[in-house]
Amino acid sequence: MNDQSVWMHIGAGSFHRAHQAWYLHKLREQGDESWGIALGNIRNDAVPLLNQLTAQQGEYVLETVTPDGRRDYETITSLRRILPWDSELHALSEQGAREETRVISFTVTEAGYYLTPAFTLDLAHADVQADLGGDTRTLYGALSRILTQRVAQGGAPVTLLNCDNLRHNGERFREAFLTFLMAKGDSGLADWVRSRTRSPNTMVDRITPRPTPDVAERVQAATGKQDGAAVMAESFIQWVIEDDFIAGRPALEMVGAELVESVLPWEEAKIRILNATHAAIAWAGTLIGLNYIDESTRHPAIYQLAHDYVTQDVIPCLSPSPLDLAEYRDVVLARFSNAYIKDTNQRVGADGLSKIPGMVTPTLQACYQRGTQPAATAVIPALFFLFMQRWASDDLPYAYQDGALQADTLRRQFASADPLAAFLSDRALFAELASDKAFHALVTRTVVRLQQWLKQPELAAV
Repeated sequence: MNDQSVWMHIGAGSFHRAHQAWYLHKLREQGDESWGIALGNIRNDAVPLLNQLTAQQGEYVLETVTPDGRRDYETITSLRRILPWDSELHALSEQGAREETRVISFTVTEAGYYLTPAFTLDLAHADVQADLGGDTRTLYGALSRILTQRVAQGGAPVTLLNCDNLRHNGERFREAFLTFLMAKGDSGLADWVRSRTRSPNTMVDRITPRPTPDVAERVQAATGKQDGAAVMAESFIQWVIEDDFIAGRPALEMVGAELVESVLPWEEAKIRILNATHAAIAWAGTLIGLNYIDESTRHPAIYQLAHDYVTQDVIPCLSPSPLDLAEYRDVVLARFSNAYIKDTNQRVGADGLSKIPGMVTPTLQACYQRGTQPAATAVIPALFFLFMQRWASDDLPYAYQDGALQADTLRRQFASADPLAAFLSDRALFAELASDKAFHALVTRTVVRLQQWLKQPELAAV
C-alpha cells in the first residue's frame, strides 16, 4: 500500500463499499491517490468477503440503479489493503497503530453502540462486560486494543469517524468510548483519546441492499467480470461531515461530500424523515405479506401513512430548517418506490428496538412538547408492536435480526396479560412517555385501527 495516508475502516459490509469507498475511489479517479482504504472487521462474519476481496486485490464492481431503471457499473479501486480477520485482531491493530493511518472509521449499525435510552453506554450488556475484561466483541473493545498499540508506537493523532445512522453519532460514540475506557480502568488511554483524537458528527445516505446472486450475474453480463464481491446501491448518494479532522483528511468536497460546521439539520431530517419512515414501511409491508420496500411504499395505504407522518408531525417539529423538508420527503418516498432496488423488508425492518427510541420517540416527544397529539407518528410504534407480536408468535415470514433483542424477556412480555401495556411502558423505547396515559391511549387506539386495516389491507386508508 503506497498511499501516503490511510483511511482504516472497521465494518466490511455493503454500505461502506457503496458509500465511503465510492467517494475515495472518485478522488483517485480524479488523480488524487494520496489516500487509500484499509478494510477490516471486528467479527468473523465477513471472513468470506474479506478473502474474496483479497483474491480480487481489493477491487470490486459497484452497480447503481436509478429510479427509472438505468444501471451503471464502476470498478471501485480505493480498497488498497484488506486486513485479514483473527480473534486477536492483529492486522487491524497493526494497521491502526501506524502513523500513516490518519482516519479510523466504522460502520457497525445502530445497535453496535450498546446505548441506553439516555444514549449512554450500557455497561451491563454482556458484550460490553466481556470487552471490559479484555475481549473484542464490540467496537469499544476493538478500538481499545487498536489505540493502546497506537500509543505504544508513538501515539500519532487520529480521527475516529462514525458512519452509522445514529443521532449526534460522533459525540455519542465518543462519550460511550470514554465511558468504556474509564470503566476498564484505562484513564491513561482515555486522556490520550480526549487530546489526540477527534470524532466529527456525520450523516450518511445511500440505500444499499444486501447483495443477491443476480447482482453478480448482471455485473458479469455488463462488464465481463466474475466478481464475488459485487455490490449494488441506488444512484442517490449523500455524505455530510463536520470538518473537524485532527490528522488531515481527503479532499472529499471535491467529489460531492458536504463539509459543514454542524451536521444537525441534515442529521435530524435524515433520521426522522428517511430512517424512521423506511422502518415503518418495512413493518407495514411485512404485516400485509409484502417482501420488498418498493412494493410496500407503492401500496396506497402505506404510502399515505408515511406521507402523513412526515407532513403532519415531522415537518412542524423540524421547522424552520435550511432544507426544503417537503421536497426531501418527496425525494425519499420516490427513492423507496424504486422498483429496481429490491431492498427487502427484512433488512430495513431489522434493529427496531434501537430504531424506535433513536428515530421515532424524539418526534413523539416533540409533538407533545408543542402541545399537539402525534396521531400520525403513533402509527409507527403501533406497527412495530404488531410486527413484534407476530415475531413472538413465530409468525414472521423471515428471521428478525436485532442487536438489542433479548428474546426470552420479550417473549415473556408478549405472553403477559396485557402485552401492549407492557410494550408501551418500556422506558428503553419511549423514555418518559412510557408512563404517559395519553400516549398509551393514543397508541392503543391506533393498534385497534391497524388491526381492522390488516383484515382488509386493500383498503386505501389505514
